[in-house]
Amino acid sequence: MERTFAMIKPDATERGIAGKIISRIEEEGFRILGMRLINMTKAQAEGFYAVHRERPFFGDLTSFMSSGPTVVLALEREEAIRHWRDVMGATNPEEAAAGSIRKEFGESIERNSTHGSDAPDTAAFELGYWFPGVEIP
Repeated sequence: MERTFAMIKPDATERGIAGKIISRIEEEGFRILGMRLINMTKAQAEGFYAVHRERPFFGDLTSFMSSGPTVVLALEREEAIRHWRDVMGATNPEEAAAGSIRKEFGESIERNSTHGSDAPDTAAFELGYWFPGVEIP
């Protein structure tokens, strides 16, 4: 079994579709080990996305991510990282596969409804960042 981090972004919570995304997560065989609704501060967003600090979209990204409620999740299943990335689809909803979350719910490359870890080390960092001091079963 593998663990990964998933996030339902502010554009999805604002449109009231977080429940649909959570249902899809469960339908895909993920076990939800942890889930929190957070109001990310700008500083938290900057820390989480620090790897992108020098990129031109950093300011817009961190402003967007701190613009409203976000659901953060700790997920587990076989090949969790790869499977969650497949379920999400490409970052740009226009390029995402039919049936993927981003194709179905994403509005743009920025407002694409979800985020997920891309590798085991990223998952470890992201899970620790949003679930600090929490022992995930």
